Amino acid sequence: MSGNKFGEIFRITTFGESHGTAIGVIIDGCPAGLKIEPEFIQEQLDRRKPGQSDIVTPRAEEDHVHILSGIFEGISTGTPIGMIIYNKDVRSKDYDNLKDLFRPGHADYTYFKKYGLRDYRGSGRSSARETAARVAAGAVAIKLLRHFNINITAYIISVGKIRIKTKNLQLINTNKILCPDTDTAYEIEKHLLELKEIGDSTGGIVECITTGVPAGLGEPVFDKLSADLAKAMLSINATRGFEIGDGFACSELKGSQNNDPMLPGYKFASNHAGGILGGISNGNDIIFRVAFKPASSIKLPQKTIDIHGNPVEFSISGRHDPCVAIRAVPVVEAMTAITVADHFLRAKNSKL
Repeated sequence: MSGNKFGEIFRITTFGESHGTAIGVIIDGCPAGLKIEPEFIQEQLDRRKPGQSDIVTPRAEEDHVHILSGIFEGISTGTPIGMIIYNKDVRSKDYDNLKDLFRPGHADYTYFKKYGLRDYRGSGRSSARETAARVAAGAVAIKLLRHFNINITAYIISVGKIRIKTKNLQLINTNKILCPDTDTAYEIEKHLLELKEIGDSTGGIVECITTGVPAGLGEPVFDKLSADLAKAMLSINATRGFEIGDGFACSELKGSQNNDPMLPGYKFASNHAGGILGGISNGNDIIFRVAFKPASSIKLPQKTIDIHGNPVEFSISGRHDPCVAIRAVPVVEAMTAITVADHFLRAKNSKL
């Protein structure tokens, strides 16, 4: 299936299922000579892994990455980089009562219709567990971009109807929510604990800022940088919306309000476009937002049908997040890095 690959030059291929032996990724196209500390890759994975706090799933995966190839003595060799993460804390029995049911909001029905069968253990390949492989690959892309002073920062700006009131990026890693507003983070945490208690979930929005991107990255017409970023974000589990710059708010503006006037020195007076014009970076910060739906796995009773079409009422007893957007923050950063790195290398040769 070609749908397991992403990118043209910096290309990743992920593999594995939620309750399989392992998940992993192969990276093609990483230039030789890049310093890549295994500890850095692990740090990125630790930001995404489950079981970190009382507001995420308690599944206790170490997410310890094993580098199989492509890195020698901490330096990329230019050959494919292979990484694998073994699944340790699987509880497949939690899904025994769901093997013949189509869970609302999940890919059970669509996978069944496409393949004629499905892995019901933790959603198999459609599980967000797969995103750990993306984060491992994203760590390599982040190192590559930092080499050229390109930096990526993602964070929560809203959960449910609770939205940040201020924005201080220095505060993101000081709270469980990965939020740039401490007061809002506290309010969100309280809300999530209440949802966890009753067995429900909520959605959220992640914003991402990429700085240091030179003008000129992106391809016409179908490989626009903005289009590839949208594809990258909407490929992440539970995403339902993407907007760049002022996004949907642009529909309420006049052209005189929305245009970004240019200044001497090839600068811009504003950034309504979000750093991309005509699908090509203009040198401004690239700013976009991604909307995540509420987690579909909830403990409250739900109605569905089984594989024979019979109506069923059931509840889910597994381990799940009350808001998937929070653990999606490093995934957004990873997919942004992979996308920008790929477009960056389209304009460069294969050596640093």
